Amino acid sequence: MSDSQFEGRIALVTGAASGIGAATARRLAAGGVAGLALMDRNPEGLAEISNQISAGGINVLTIAQDVGDPKAWPDAEGLIKRSFGRLDLAVANAGTGAHGQLAELGFEDWRRVLSTNLDGVFLTVSTAMRLMAEAGGAIVVNASVMASKAEIGAGAYAVSKAGAAHLGKVAADEGAPSRIRVNAGLPGGVEAPIWREVPMFNDIVAAQGSEAAAFATMGGFNPLGRYAKPEEIADVIAFLLSDACGFVTGSSLVCDGGYLL
Repeated sequence: MSDSQFEGRIALVTGAASGIGAATARRLAAGGVAGLALMDRNPEGLAEISNQISAGGINVLTIAQDVGDPKAWPDAEGLIKRSFGRLDLAVANAGTGAHGQLAELGFEDWRRVLSTNLDGVFLTVSTAMRLMAEAGGAIVVNASVMASKAEIGAGAYAVSKAGAAHLGKVAADEGAPSRIRVNAGLPGGVEAPIWREVPMFNDIVAAQGSEAAAFATMGGFNPLGRYAKPEEIADVIAFLLSDACGFVTGSSLVCDGGYLL
């Protein structure tokens, strides 16, 4: 897909080295952005996606840092401002998971998940709002349908995503006077690397011989009979960022293949 809906704009994407983040970076590049700031704690994956996009003539800034590290963000904010002068679009996408029922889940795992999925969203959104304060912009928080659904063993992930989605609503209210729109995407099952952090998924892969087979099995329980490709969620994020949603803020768009039905 190639168009000009984001022509000339500057965008930030966190968790950009793989999965939904990488797909979103490619989608924004196809949409004509002039510059992309890509952040991830995986420098090798970040370099790979950066090389793909910069080959198309787009100015790409890579920032290898943990989104949940507050000490790293002032430098990142300054680097974006010096490199591009402004920020028009931001996607708070970086995420991680942990599996375990609350009575057994270790506090270290709890804090690790919230550090990335909630602290990281706060740091991303607050930075983006400062950079957009003069000219406005659009922000998408990539949360999860788990923000609205209780699942055994997914407590840390679900709570972090519920917090992230609600943070988006508060940011939308606070950002409106500055013409900053903030919305959340709530994807369901996606064929993304984050599943490798879930023991159940690895067990299914071991039993069936491939990740593709594991995704097919798990997606079969969805009403639509499959999981989403990262590119499909990237299209949802692009829609929320686009001028087509110019009067939409503080909303959460469920894109879960019918999981919540």
